[in-house]
Amino acid sequence: MLGLVLILAESRTAFASREFHKGKRNHGGVKCGRKHSAVLTDFGGVGDGITSNTKAFKAAVDHLSRFASDGGAQLIVPPGKWLTGSFNLTSHFTLFLHKDAVILGSQDESEWPLVALLPSYGKGRDFPDARFSSLIFGTNLTDVVITGNNGTIDGQGEPWWIKYRAHQLNATRPYLIEIMYSDKIQISNLTLINSPSWFVHPIYCSNIIVQGLTILAPVTSPNTDGIDPDSCTNMRIEDCFIVSGDDCIAVKSGWDQYGIKFGKPTKKLVIRRLTCISPDSATIALGSEMSGGIQDVRIEDITALSTQSGIRIKSARGRGGYVKDIFARRMTLKTMKYVFWMTGSYGSHPDQGFNPNAVPDVDRINYRDIVAENVTYSARLEGISGDPFKGICISNTTIKLTETPKKLQWNCTNVAGVTSNVTPKTCDMLPEKEGKVFDCPFPKNRLSIEDVPLKTCSLD
Repeated sequence: MLGLVLILAESRTAFASREFHKGKRNHGGVKCGRKHSAVLTDFGGVGDGITSNTKAFKAAVDHLSRFASDGGAQLIVPPGKWLTGSFNLTSHFTLFLHKDAVILGSQDESEWPLVALLPSYGKGRDFPDARFSSLIFGTNLTDVVITGNNGTIDGQGEPWWIKYRAHQLNATRPYLIEIMYSDKIQISNLTLINSPSWFVHPIYCSNIIVQGLTILAPVTSPNTDGIDPDSCTNMRIEDCFIVSGDDCIAVKSGWDQYGIKFGKPTKKLVIRRLTCISPDSATIALGSEMSGGIQDVRIEDITALSTQSGIRIKSARGRGGYVKDIFARRMTLKTMKYVFWMTGSYGSHPDQGFNPNAVPDVDRINYRDIVAENVTYSARLEGISGDPFKGICISNTTIKLTETPKKLQWNCTNVAGVTSNVTPKTCDMLPEKEGKVFDCPFPKNRLSIEDVPLKTCSLD
């Protein structure tokens, strides 16, 4: 029966490919607002799931890069299974995946070149001295769109996970999409599955939109974060569904002394209409690599199911930096270990060169309008001795506990703040503010990235 299903699936893909090409040589039948266009098969691409298309992707991007100053260009990935190693993008460029297109990450390590270590990290995260390029990579770019009619990018990550667990890798695992030092980046309307490590990693970028992604990995897969904004400014993430073996979204800005020295924060970030499933990790993590600072993060309309925690702040001595002006509202959480979790002892370090006196500044953390059910612990809030996490505000929050909840619901150390209309009763360090019921603040102004339109493509 399974064999018949696979044969029928292959037949549908072949039929879709024939229909796509029939009478659609002009711009591939797709309009993306670019003056120039090409189809991957124009450069020798073969969509059989077996033939390597690394050279075809590189040739296509190289050819289309010459049109960057003449209205830009788009590369259409038609129906089929397009096996490839790592390839780079270019500026004023759209990569478009047809709904029946699947980009497959090669399992041949030689098709994944090594790239320089990230200056704000100093070391590779899996292996200290080297890291692989992501499957789709770009640096120093302007105006890049990666999109589709819900086409698929499959990192085929399982062999990487096996090697990682067996300590058989000599470089840090590749990400699925990594864009560096770039401006005006949009990633939308795609299905991303089985990344070797993190899925989407914009770093040192500005003016980024990530919208309409379905991101899927086994909940047991190692370090398969969904989206990792890293030292980025002006970014919005919305309408995404993520099932992950790690944090669904992890906001970062560098690691210990390297992040402090690089000094580029993540700020002006909007996250909304996210659905997350991650039994062993956070819906949204702030850190743990946050040494360049995280500020002005606006989170709203979040749903988490069978996830370890809601919003988790992760830091430690040696991190330095700051996490401040965090605003969250309208969260629905079902089957959670922790609703609120802050950690001041998340102590992994790149090396022994960190400064133990570099402590983070965690301040002005605001949560409101939260409903949670089937919860084991309401909160675990652990600041740092001599460096309390302060300015915590929680309002209008109802937490319904599991049938076997922990006796100590609010475990608080080295924190300070206020609460209003929170059930069950909070700890003494977060007293109910006297007087009338109030709401914790949420900004009324709009960030500039909220008014940037999403660039979409249409089929003729």
